Amino acid sequence: MEFSAIRLYLLAGLVLHKAVWEILKRSGPRVERKAGISLKSRILSLVKIVILAGIILQTLVPEIAPISGDPQTLRAIGIGIYTAGLLMAIMARVQLGRNWSDIEKSRVRNDHALVAHGLYKLVRHPIYAGDLLLLLGLEMALNSWAVAGVLALALYVRQKAAAEERVLAETLPGYGEYCKRTARFLPFLPG
Repeated sequence: MEFSAIRLYLLAGLVLHKAVWEILKRSGPRVERKAGISLKSRILSLVKIVILAGIILQTLVPEIAPISGDPQTLRAIGIGIYTAGLLMAIMARVQLGRNWSDIEKSRVRNDHALVAHGLYKLVRHPIYAGDLLLLLGLEMALNSWAVAGVLALALYVRQKAAAEERVLAETLPGYGEYCKRTARFLPFLPG
């Protein structure tokens, strides 16, 4: 597989991921916008946009300070991890359905229900896990040292997931028990 084909594949996956989110977001319940969106939410939205733009740009520009001079194995492993993460994130988003909310809004609505089937039977946060795998695989496939940045993002996501769990345990019936029997990010590993 030619390297330009790899970049095209990575870019197509990112577009598919974003398209699924936008389609499902628009098909969900209409939530009235509050006049005052918090500064924290605005900053988080901006950070998401900057990260996405940076990743897209990264797929379009030549390598800068590559990890390896002969990256074929690294790229092959990266493509596998990327594909697994992409599929996991999309499947989880579809399975979560109307029970999803943006990371920056992170709220539990009255119509939310516990989702414990499909990927959610194995892990509590398959979207986060899938997105992290997607990013890890993408950086490996691009032979990029930005792979180290995925670790920092993973630490943030772990904190965010723990905070979400506290809110969900207080507001969503059965969530506390669900946490006891289900791993946070990876099956069979404690949360």
